[in-house]
Amino acid sequence: MNLERISRIAGLLLGFGAFAFATGACAETTLKIFVTSQGQPGIWRTVLDQYEARNPGVKVAIELGGATSDLQAQYLNTVLTAKDSSLDVLMLDVIRPAQFAAAGWTSPIASENMSSYLRAYAEANTVDGKVVALPAFADSMFLYYRKDLLDKYGLQPPTTWDELAAAAKKIADGEQNPSLQGLSFQGKAIEGAVCTFLVPYWSQGKVVVKDGKFDFDREAAAKSLALWKNFADSGVAKKNIAEVATDDTRKEFQAGNVVFAVNWAYAWAMTQGADSAVVGKVGVARLPAVTGGEQATCLGGWEWGVSAFSKHQEEAKKLVEYLSSPEVSKIMAIKGSLLPTYGKLYKDADVIKAVPWFADAQPIVETAKPRPVTPRYNEVSEAIRTTVNAVLAGVTTPADGAAQIEARLKRILR
Repeated sequence: MNLERISRIAGLLLGFGAFAFATGACAETTLKIFVTSQGQPGIWRTVLDQYEARNPGVKVAIELGGATSDLQAQYLNTVLTAKDSSLDVLMLDVIRPAQFAAAGWTSPIASENMSSYLRAYAEANTVDGKVVALPAFADSMFLYYRKDLLDKYGLQPPTTWDELAAAAKKIADGEQNPSLQGLSFQGKAIEGAVCTFLVPYWSQGKVVVKDGKFDFDREAAAKSLALWKNFADSGVAKKNIAEVATDDTRKEFQAGNVVFAVNWAYAWAMTQGADSAVVGKVGVARLPAVTGGEQATCLGGWEWGVSAFSKHQEEAKKLVEYLSSPEVSKIMAIKGSLLPTYGKLYKDADVIKAVPWFADAQPIVETAKPRPVTPRYNEVSEAIRTTVNAVLAGVTTPADGAAQIEARLKRILR
């Protein structure tokens, strides 16, 4: 083969390579998604593998977030304030979509009809008529309890906190086990402590914000704080409950060291794992009410947002729509015990077979209350959780704590 022909062939090959590069024929898109470490990342990986198989040329990498909503938000605040394009898709706590959209950190999603989702999540992800995120999975706080111990002592799941205290005492007197706690809940100054305060406060028929305006009841707030402090002082909860975070509660209950635990839906799958001491012994119920009040619980859940700084906007939005689909919601319910964001899945035979307690979960999730909706939520959260922690640590009294929350929120929400 002469040199002229070789040169001609080489030129053709180079030209084809340049054309392929220009048209994207050889290009591969890699998307990176930020996933909370509490959100069953291993199962999301399985779902993402399926997505990659259906979409040749697209690869998806997972970046795991911190152990709490607060740590996750701190990290994302840093990344997005810097307009960092390294993350394409973000798993956000249900309290964050409106905040992130207001900050210009997420892109609107031209989604189809949001009415197929549970109403609370359709509303949480729609801001000024624009869809700013799509639901990943639903959640609310539940009361986990040792079904075997309640059965042993002829007790029913409590519907009031007074009934819970009485049941915990009866079981403690019978078991004579110093390591067995009556109740575990979140007392550390984390996001979960906001719900700790709000659950009995709401149970008294009170709100923090009404029609966009500050509306606070100091007496009800003091009663809420006193309820939790009394649990620690009376020995129903451990003395250092002010140091307990969400996953501490899960670990203690899973180890068989707690009768009642306040936690989110994610804890169920872990209590049924091979390393759990309570497999087959767990019941789940609605959170109790204050005596004379109505049972209330705190809305949770996680959403998928697209980073405004992603260089792959359309690909990221397509991935988010898939991750928020009924197909994926069903997979995560069955394999990860994550509550569906579609009402119809709570009646799905496959879901109920895998997670029987989901059959009774829908009305609880649908009536769960959202934390105060405001662009200044971070400040609201800080005011409540730090005060809850101070009361439980004995630094301040419930009455003074209620006054402090009122004063701080009045400045924030004026």
